[in-house]
Amino acid sequence: MSALPDKAEFDYVIVGAGSAGSVLAERLSASGRHRVLVLEAGGSDRRFYVQLPLGYGKLFYDPAVNWMYRTEPDPGLAGQRDHWPRGKILGGSSSINAMVWIRGHRSDYDDWAALAGPGWGAEAVNAAYRAIEDNEAGGNEWRGVGGPLYISANRRDLHPLVESYIGAVEAAGLRRLADFNAAEQEGVGIYQMTIKGARRNSTARAFLHPAMKRPNVKVLTGAHVMRVIVEGGRAKGVEYRYNGVTKQATAVGEVILAGGAINSPQLLMLSGIGPAEHLRGHGIPVVADSPEVGQNLNDHQGINYTWRMNVPTYNDVLRPWWGKLRAGMQYFLRGTGPLAKSINHAGGFFRTDPALSRPNMQLYFQAFSTLIPRDGERPLLTPDPFSGMSIGLSNCRPTSRGAITLQTPDPFAHAKIVANAFSTDHDVAEMLAAVKYLREIAAQEPIRSLIAEELRPGPSVQSDEDLIADFRARSGTVYHPSCTVRMGSDPATSALDPDLKVRGVTGLRVCDASVFPTLIGGNTNAPSILVGWMGAERILKDAR
Repeated sequence: MSALPDKAEFDYVIVGAGSAGSVLAERLSASGRHRVLVLEAGGSDRRFYVQLPLGYGKLFYDPAVNWMYRTEPDPGLAGQRDHWPRGKILGGSSSINAMVWIRGHRSDYDDWAALAGPGWGAEAVNAAYRAIEDNEAGGNEWRGVGGPLYISANRRDLHPLVESYIGAVEAAGLRRLADFNAAEQEGVGIYQMTIKGARRNSTARAFLHPAMKRPNVKVLTGAHVMRVIVEGGRAKGVEYRYNGVTKQATAVGEVILAGGAINSPQLLMLSGIGPAEHLRGHGIPVVADSPEVGQNLNDHQGINYTWRMNVPTYNDVLRPWWGKLRAGMQYFLRGTGPLAKSINHAGGFFRTDPALSRPNMQLYFQAFSTLIPRDGERPLLTPDPFSGMSIGLSNCRPTSRGAITLQTPDPFAHAKIVANAFSTDHDVAEMLAAVKYLREIAAQEPIRSLIAEELRPGPSVQSDEDLIADFRARSGTVYHPSCTVRMGSDPATSALDPDLKVRGVTGLRVCDASVFPTLIGGNTNAPSILVGWMGAERILKDAR
C-alpha cells in the first residue's frame, strides 16, 4: 500500500474498496492481463472489532472506520437528524454491518428486469448468486457451493429464545422457512450470515485480500478521490489526495465508481456530472447534465419493540464482567458463543395486507436489548442490566424518496442527505400495521409466558396516533441507502444504462448500491456484492 507516482497509469481505476469495489478488484484482475488500481479513502480492515462478529457495535460511531453521515432534520422522524454509518475501510460497509445474507425477493429482480432488461432478471441473478456463494447449507437450485464467498448457515449455538420466537411467529400465522433465499421468502427462520471461522467474512476478506496478492493489483488506502478527470467527453482518470498531496491516476480502460449510494453521486456531481442547475449553483462546470444523479434515494426504516423477560437473555451473559470473561474464553478457545455471531440470529418476512403479492416487512429477532445508551458506541457488548428481548422490523419497499445533493464543492465535506422517511401515507399506514403485528407475535405462546412486561413503546401506547408518534420518534435507517444513480433502459429516469455506464460520458461506470433501479426487499449487502460481480462481467465483456 505504498504511495504511487504523482501520475500513474492503470487499465482500471476503482474508487472505493467496499462491498462492490472489492469484488470488482478480484474479478477484473483475475486473468492477470489488466492493471487494477483501487483507491480507498479509509484504512485497513485489520482491526479486532472488525473481525469479531459481535464487535460491530464498537464500529457504529467510530470515525476511524465510518463516514459518520448525518441526515438533514427529518419531519418524518419527528425532526431528528438520523445517524447513517457507512464503512470507510477496506470492505466498506461489509466490514461494519450486521452480516445478514439476504438476496431479496425473486420479484425484486423481475422489477429490475422491467427497468433494466432481462440481464438483471431473477434467472440471471440467481445464477450469479450461486457462482458467488460457498454456502455451508450445501448447494441446490438456489444455493451455491465452491464460490469465493463463504456463507454460514448459522445453525449452531443459537440462543434458546430463538426457538420460542419462531414458535410464536408460527402461532401468529407465518410458516417456518429453511432458507429465505430460496423459492419463497415469506415466513420465519434463521438468518444466514457472512461469517467464516468465527470471523466476519467481509468482501475485503473474501475478495480483496486474495486479489492483493497479484502483481497487477494495487490498493491504496487513505486515498480520497476528489473528482473524475473528464476530457473530450471521456473519463481519463481521477484526482485524489494522499498524505496531503494531490495526485492523479490515469485509466486507459475505465474509471469505475464504487463508493456507495452517498459517495458515488457526490463524486459524480463534484466531477460536473449531475443536475446542471445544481452544479452551476456550486460553481462546478457542467460536463454532463444528468438530472437523475443523487435523486431517488430509497432506504429501509426500522424500529425495535423491547420486552423485559423473566428468563435469561444475552443481557445476562454480556453485561457482567464475569459474563464477558466467559464469552471471551468461549470465543478465543473454541470460536463459539455470542461473540462469534451477529445479534440478529433469526427473523422473517410478512405481509401487512393479505392482498399483497409479496412480503412488505422484514423481522429481526434479538435475545438482547440496548435501551440504555452508551457514549460513542452501540452497546452490543454492554447491554441493559436486566433480561431483555427485542423484535425489530423494517419496511421492504417504502414509497418515500429522498435525495443526495452537494452542500459545498469541497470534496472533503459530506454531501447533503435528505432522507424523507415516512413522507407518504402509504409508508405510515404499512408501518402502523406492522408494529401491531409485533405485539401479536409477543401475545403468542411459547413467548408470551416468558415476557415480564413491554418496555418500548410500553403498554400506555395504544392508539393509532400514539403508535405513529412512537415510530416517528424511535425509527431510523436500517443502513440500506440505495438507488441514487439508477441504471435503466429509459434515459429519462436513469443516470446509467443497463451496463452501468454513465450517460453522457464514456469510460465511466458506477457499480454499487446506488445503481439499484429499485430497493431490494431485504438487506442490501448481498445485492451490492451481486452488482460488483455482474458489473465486472459487463466490463470484461467490453474489454474482450
